[in-house]
Amino acid sequence: MIIGGGPGGYEAALVAAQLGAHVTLIEEEGLGGACVLTDCVPSKTLIESSSTMTSLGRSASLGIQRDDGANSRLGADAPALYARIKALAAAQSHDITERVAAEGVEVIRGRARLLGPRTVAAGGTTIEAGTVLIATGASPRVLPDAVPDGERILNWRQLYDVGELPEELVVVGSGVTGAEFAGAYQALGSRVTLVSSRQRVLPHEDEDAAVVIEDVFRRRGMNVLSRSRAAAVHRKGDSVVVTLADGRTLTATHCLLTVGMVPALTGLGCAEAGVQLDDHGFVQVDRVSRTSAPGVYAAGDCTGVLMLASVAAMQGRIAMWHALGEAVQPIRLSHVAATIFTDPEIATVGVSQAAVDSGEVAARVVKQPLATNPRAKMAGVRDGFVKLFTRPGTGMVLGGVIVAPRASELILPVSIAVEQGLTVDQLAHTFSVYPSLSGSITEAARKLMEFTADTP
Repeated sequence: MIIGGGPGGYEAALVAAQLGAHVTLIEEEGLGGACVLTDCVPSKTLIESSSTMTSLGRSASLGIQRDDGANSRLGADAPALYARIKALAAAQSHDITERVAAEGVEVIRGRARLLGPRTVAAGGTTIEAGTVLIATGASPRVLPDAVPDGERILNWRQLYDVGELPEELVVVGSGVTGAEFAGAYQALGSRVTLVSSRQRVLPHEDEDAAVVIEDVFRRRGMNVLSRSRAAAVHRKGDSVVVTLADGRTLTATHCLLTVGMVPALTGLGCAEAGVQLDDHGFVQVDRVSRTSAPGVYAAGDCTGVLMLASVAAMQGRIAMWHALGEAVQPIRLSHVAATIFTDPEIATVGVSQAAVDSGEVAARVVKQPLATNPRAKMAGVRDGFVKLFTRPGTGMVLGGVIVAPRASELILPVSIAVEQGLTVDQLAHTFSVYPSLSGSITEAARKLMEFTADTP
């Protein structure tokens, strides 16, 4: 029995079905869950359009001249943009539904409730299961004095129903979600103010990378308010007023709230099933996705473990492999590759700069600026870098940070190096295409190889 049809749920269902289990999956909205229908797939589709707008905007620097006629102005067609986003999300959900059905998974549309560790009520029936997986995800956090109305005060799941491009947008929260949407809407033509309660945007990410993104934001005209906490957001006719903690106010046509996530566990019956939650209300799990209740596993955002679709999917697969007696390797969060889809993107894997600076991890570090890369010069790209971390003495690759266009794709060789325990010498001796952005990875590796060779 799998409760929730997001990446953690449907990937688990596929694994369990392929291993011969009888699988029932309960999902209220549609397969793919919030990830596909309202969160990851829609937001990255929006960002893809905004990145295209940015590329077109720098066409003049590449020797491309647009006609100066009346129809030459670039602009976003909001209804068409949002219609495409919804259509792609629905198509992805449909593909998942067909795949799950082809594997013989029974799908029940509705809500589920745990009546005990292995007893689930759903669809008007009570079902006994040998194994239960909780994969219910999480929902946008709501502040008492900033309640979304779906029209002017919004969370990110409501953006695509507005029907218009915000003329003036205040984004509250400068974490990953806030930075991604702020950059996207700025590129699409909105006048964006980003309210950050910290000294810089992306406060929990690599500082060098965050500095690049904030510099890009400001250079492109975004108003970034550092050390500014939003105390309240209220509707005033066709506008919104954002009141900051220091008494200042901001007026805009729309406000987007990106202030975190809370686990979607209300009414599920975790207490009745003996499933323990942590201090923040997330399901407690071990490295093979087991909860405190016998036979009950959990995966995805409801566990609070690195809220990434890839992590949710792996947690779900590991749960089924473990429950059904297959050999399984516990999840290794230190090997998870992650991307922030700003423009340029930030991709990371392995150890962090903060861990190195604090002395928690001993590592040698090289940062190769993207501005020296010939392919980047050809594309008119000057913001970004490749950073690699290696273990002193052995030269083993411990991690990396890439800030670049399509960093989400470029991080793979570094991720492979971390996963397979490769050395910087092995990475340096690997052929890269010339010219290519990935050439900066091997160039950084060669610098580290030389640095290691000179070290006693």
